[in-house]
Amino acid sequence: MNIDLHTIWFVLVGVLFTGYAMLDGFDLGVGALHLFTTKDEERRVMMNAIGPVWDGNEVWLVVGGGALFAAFPDVYATVFSGFYLAFVLLLVALIFRAVAIEFRSKQPMRWWRQMWDISFAAGSILSALLIGVAMGNIAQGIPLDANGEYAGGLVGLLRPYPILLGITTVALFMMHGAIYGAMKTEGEFHDKLRRWAMNAIIFFVICAAGTAMATLLYVPHMAARVKDHPWLFSIALANMLAIANIPREFHRGNDWLAFLSSCATMVTLMMLFGIDQYPYMVYSSPHPENSLTIWNASSSHKTLVIMLVIAGIGVPVVLTYTACIYWIFRGKVKMDRTSY
Repeated sequence: MNIDLHTIWFVLVGVLFTGYAMLDGFDLGVGALHLFTTKDEERRVMMNAIGPVWDGNEVWLVVGGGALFAAFPDVYATVFSGFYLAFVLLLVALIFRAVAIEFRSKQPMRWWRQMWDISFAAGSILSALLIGVAMGNIAQGIPLDANGEYAGGLVGLLRPYPILLGITTVALFMMHGAIYGAMKTEGEFHDKLRRWAMNAIIFFVICAAGTAMATLLYVPHMAARVKDHPWLFSIALANMLAIANIPREFHRGNDWLAFLSSCATMVTLMMLFGIDQYPYMVYSSPHPENSLTIWNASSSHKTLVIMLVIAGIGVPVVLTYTACIYWIFRGKVKMDRTSY
């Protein structure tokens, strides 16, 4: 029996990045909402809601990047060299938000805390925006030469469609973060976060509708597979139902189920992205023949087999670690002397 290792690795890389989007997505969303409140105690609560888990969430990004490098080295080389400045900005944003979490409460001075509050919020928003812009460029296509190298610069990545997808990603993460915050808090601040979540849902729905129309009009190849196989529309329907279920569960006071619906929204969106992208890893526009696919950009068969065995050992370890952390730090946020 022939096993299509290329497709397996395409799915595995997608699963890892989907896990990152679900987990670190609410971290970034909480950061994007950070400056909406001016009370120091509420800001501390927001940071402590993600404090025990944020660094573990970013493990998924590291593992996803490692899997991409192992299975599709040409894609890794093209994306990380072509998007070099954008990825440097992303790393700076992630570093500053991480430092802000650790340093903010080390000193009591107001100016000190405000400086790190701004760093935390700006780093979170910029990170979410750049992730969305990168995905928008992968979807729309970038100019690649015959060697599969990016033939453009940073400005060439800042096109209307990728920017729209970047804004939509910010809106999605804000919604996800507000729901997570509501799930982890209680009292007056809990009610405030629920109001923020409803506004974020509206913001996301507007952005998602705009992105869907822009995709159909300007990136038609991203809808071709669903058009050719109507049964795949069931995934889009599941996505719409997941979005609709978020305010429904909120109205019933089920914050946890609303959060699960938000996770389902992200999973179905990533499934649609992967289905429409397959078999392309990096689509070349305006010369599709230069595109990097799961076949012409992959490692050797032997490498794929060996790395699949390693992934079979490593991924369950990451899953177990993640599950343990969330189990240990379950429940509402309680402030004490060890809090951020």
